[in-house]
Amino acid sequence: MREALGRVLVHYYPLAGRVVLSSEGKLAVDCTGEGAVFVEADAGCDLAALGDISSTDTAALGTLVCDFPGPRTCCRSLPSPPRSLTFYLSLKVTRFRCGGFTLGLSINHCMFDGAAAMEFINSWAEMARGSPLSLPPFLHRSLLAARSPPQIRHPHPEFSELRHPHHHRRREEGEEQQQEEEEEKEELHGRRRRGGTHRLHLLRGSRRTDLADSSGGAAAAAVAAYEAALRRRRAAAGGAALPPGYFGNGIVLTCAGGAAGELVGRPLGFAVGEVQKAIRRVDDDFVRSAIDFFEVTRARPSLAATFLVTAWSKLPFDVADFGWGPPLQAGPAALPEKEVALFLSHGREKKSVNVLLGLPAVAMDTFQRLLEAQWLT
Repeated sequence: MREALGRVLVHYYPLAGRVVLSSEGKLAVDCTGEGAVFVEADAGCDLAALGDISSTDTAALGTLVCDFPGPRTCCRSLPSPPRSLTFYLSLKVTRFRCGGFTLGLSINHCMFDGAAAMEFINSWAEMARGSPLSLPPFLHRSLLAARSPPQIRHPHPEFSELRHPHHHRRREEGEEQQQEEEEEKEELHGRRRRGGTHRLHLLRGSRRTDLADSSGGAAAAAVAAYEAALRRRRAAAGGAALPPGYFGNGIVLTCAGGAAGELVGRPLGFAVGEVQKAIRRVDDDFVRSAIDFFEVTRARPSLAATFLVTAWSKLPFDVADFGWGPPLQAGPAALPEKEVALFLSHGREKKSVNVLLGLPAVAMDTFQRLLEAQWLT
């Protein structure tokens, strides 16, 4: 696997570089050729000890990946100095007593999206099996470059900074920082298995918990990561097609927001409609406008006070064959954000959906009570 990684990085050479900040304030790749990080480890137990990994036990699964410092998405700031060992890719192979092994990947979202990541993993697996690449990467980014001059034709509240509603309930600045740290440590991840409109129950439940005791004018936001306009239909900004193997981020964010009192007080269908309207806004013109907005402002999408909804259900994590057959299990070792609903396909036949939910610890208990009251009565 290590030898195959070296060969596939010849084709995906940006992954062997480092994250830097350009003179224009953009994240860029310094193609230093320093390589990816590859770690080998041995576990003193059998693979069966992991159990079902679909519930994303971060404490256990976190030991199977090699973390790296620095920003993992464009929503995060670079450290200072900006080039302080910030990798794009690190990998960890852990061998178990039974002869099985795990492959843990830390992939920097600043470089590519989930679809491109899966294409890279499949290409690596092909190399390991001795097969040629069936889909070489398309590395040019000019298709999603800003227009000249930029034309911002849509509002882009997904870039607006919101103050987290929990901050209003803290008295002292020191207490605020301490509580934030405790919430991060005690953050609970729950799992529910259901499809369809369940995501909208999640949206309403989290906003009710966070904002029910706030003023009716307090801002509440729900952001959905939506990539249909760029990848599912293969239609990029400006009407040009993203070519097969496009190696980059074909994702834009769209958001639905409103006053807390309105979201809590109105029927669930209101929240459903707001989310659907936000998704329908994403067309070629919206995507191009978002690119131009960033070109002008250099703003990063804000996830503060925001519940992120993102779907990985179309990503085939469980099909990559490195020569031993497909993996027994596959899934994330951690949630991508603290407040998130992550949709994953479940089982070999993919007839059901796992919903991995991340909420602050102070909100999770209330959310569970609301959900049980709604479903069990």
